[in-house]
Amino acid sequence: MTTFDARPQAATGAQAPGWLLPILLEGRRGPCDAVFPFRELSTFEPECVASARRFVDRTLTSWGSDGIVFDAQLVVSELVTNAMRHGGGAIQLRLLSRLREVACVVSDYSRHAPAATPATDIFAEYGRGLRLVEALTTGWGWLTPGGQGKLVWAVLSA
Repeated sequence: MTTFDARPQAATGAQAPGWLLPILLEGRRGPCDAVFPFRELSTFEPECVASARRFVDRTLTSWGSDGIVFDAQLVVSELVTNAMRHGGGAIQLRLLSRLREVACVVSDYSRHAPAATPATDIFAEYGRGLRLVEALTTGWGWLTPGGQGKLVWAVLSA
């Protein structure tokens, strides 16, 4: 199936936008900055994904970015699921907004880079998550700041 999408395609593992990088690396707070910490006991439960989606809805709606809530929920669902499945569990979800961009950042316990699978069999149950993130965002990537774990970020245009 061919799709036509006018949005720019994300570069896997790209550099975070200039406004986002100092916030993530230096621990700064952004003007619109909301954090959802996952409870340690629930970091592998499917309810984490539903809770994260509700947090995205409430937060983006309160910021007046309700036009991208659905896309942001899909992106966050994929990032949280990947953190649970491949990253040793999700630690926290952070949403940041600047001008007409919204960043979704999920931290996990692994330092391994996320890997998009090559073309997935159409009948495969898994393997399309990062491709979906790529299609819905203007950029996504990951950072491995000091300590353990990584931050996987994705930026959407509002």
